[in-house]
Amino acid sequence: MTLAGRRVLITGGGTGVGADLARGFAGAGAEVVIAGRRAAPLEAVAASAPRIRPVVADVTDEDSVAALFAAAGRCDVVIANAGAAASAPMGRVGLAQWNAMLAVNLTGVFLTFRAGLNQFDGWGRLIAVASTAGLKGYAYVAPYAAAKHGVVGLVRSLALEVAKKPVTVNALCPGFLDTEMTERSVANIMDKTGKDRAAALAALTATNPQGRLVRPAEVTAAALYLCGAGAEGINGQAIAIAGGEV
Repeated sequence: MTLAGRRVLITGGGTGVGADLARGFAGAGAEVVIAGRRAAPLEAVAASAPRIRPVVADVTDEDSVAALFAAAGRCDVVIANAGAAASAPMGRVGLAQWNAMLAVNLTGVFLTFRAGLNQFDGWGRLIAVASTAGLKGYAYVAPYAAAKHGVVGLVRSLALEVAKKPVTVNALCPGFLDTEMTERSVANIMDKTGKDRAAALAALTATNPQGRLVRPAEVTAAALYLCGAGAEGINGQAIAIAGGEV
């Protein structure tokens, strides 16, 4: 497929899935704008492939999101990928942690989608990188799961608003990914339980019936599919990429 002539904006584009998305869309011929709070990772991704441009932005800040879209120029595809995870028993979750999880994982998607939708000129694609935590529960990550469930609800509702337009809105819901975020989860399990790395990683891969972590490239492939011919009817969906977990 080719996306030549399309401009794609990806939040959280400096690491993990965001970086893979950037390279995948650039490889398909699109002009790609990646956003994040740290300049160095963004610049490293931009230097790794052609047609990728970095813009520093904070998706939890309304003015910063507006400035991001002004710097990017009109975009055809907007991928709300920025996110963060933290774990703790519910009884130990402070209000600040709760608010932080909702800010980046839910409000950030709202601000990104709203700005993206308002600047579409005809054809457009809104894609949220959510999680299987938006489709089921996981212990010790209640704020994160609540935020991701909110993303799925946002996607389903907005899809009905745009259904008469050449615009679709969908969520991709991967299980545990082979990324830096999962490495932090592994380290947290090791710290809290005393397990070695192999055992800690096994606790996460056990959730996937295929017994493995999901590759970022699998998320990129699904996102590219949603932007290609034949995907026009895929709207308001939360697509699990999790080996059959959900």
